[in-house]
Amino acid sequence: MDEKKEEKVASDMPIEKKEEEKNSVAKEKNEQPSKKKLKNYVSIIILLAGLLVGSIFVDVAQFFSHQGVSPRVLRDLDIFPFEGKTWVAFNEPVVNVQVVTDSKCEACDPTEPLKWLKRVMPTLLAKKVEIDSTEGKSLVSQFKIKNIPSFIFDESVTKTDVYSQAQAIFSKEGNNYLMDTNQVGIKPGKFLETPTASDDDAQVGPKDAKVKMILFSDFQCPYCKTFYDTFKQATKDYGDRVLFVFKHVPLDFHKQAMNAAMAGECAQEQGKFWVMSDKLYAAQADWSNTDGTAKFKTYAAQLGLNAATFNKCMDDSKYKDKIAADQAEAQNFGISGTPSFFVDDQFFGGLVTYDQLKKTLDGELAK
Repeated sequence: MDEKKEEKVASDMPIEKKEEEKNSVAKEKNEQPSKKKLKNYVSIIILLAGLLVGSIFVDVAQFFSHQGVSPRVLRDLDIFPFEGKTWVAFNEPVVNVQVVTDSKCEACDPTEPLKWLKRVMPTLLAKKVEIDSTEGKSLVSQFKIKNIPSFIFDESVTKTDVYSQAQAIFSKEGNNYLMDTNQVGIKPGKFLETPTASDDDAQVGPKDAKVKMILFSDFQCPYCKTFYDTFKQATKDYGDRVLFVFKHVPLDFHKQAMNAAMAGECAQEQGKFWVMSDKLYAAQADWSNTDGTAKFKTYAAQLGLNAATFNKCMDDSKYKDKIAADQAEAQNFGISGTPSFFVDDQFFGGLVTYDQLKKTLDGELAK
């Protein structure tokens, strides 16, 4: 009965009223998804804001608690302490260097050179390569390495200030760069090649001697004069077991060094090299400030050489090519100062005492 009454009421409702109610219901249905979507957006924004605040808090907490440092913090810092160390930001890339060395050679230890290199190239990352390893042998062959330690850099070195200011000390091979240690003052610990003794070099001792000592010297050099006494003593004590060889490096700033070297070679032609050498070093103060060759010709006559032959040899600069070859060989081994000498593959630059030289010679003979 009631249902019929409701139906009747509904049927009696005006048409405009019915349409209004339908539109209201439809509108309510359409609004529900929009409100739901808006609520979702708000939730996402709140979540992201919370994460951002939390992340910043974690960054700061990590930094001050020394439990870690995030990139966000690092971006605004040039220097900061962390776990007992001070970290500094650099604009240069990490530079990898392979250090070819020999752990059995004490003088080849690259520790000190690497300390110096890291001062001028602070982003350096070094890797030691043993000379007798497959990798070491390959690097020696590829770069024609003559002495160790040697330093081979990757291409990143070209982006450093050192390279831009001193490009000449690097030689490129493929994508790597070999540093010329002689130019930067890194002393060779051991040479993989040694100078050769030729028949026209002044020599003392057996040619087939087990041990060979090659001296590069300048007659006008005061340090060479001092070392000459040590050298001559060694030739007396070891002349039957060691081959001693003399080569010329007349330095440019010694005005009579070239003439003195020529005098030595012209005397060598007559078998009197060591006699002339003794005289040149003993009388160094007498001829150093003279000009020309007159003084040397006087010495030749005093020492009993054939004066005419000697004088012509001097006037013709007969052995200038021989002396130039000695200079070129010295330069090839990075020798720029005198006295310098090799005992087999060991190199010495500057003065050493007789006891030091004796110890070296004994050590090589005992091998």
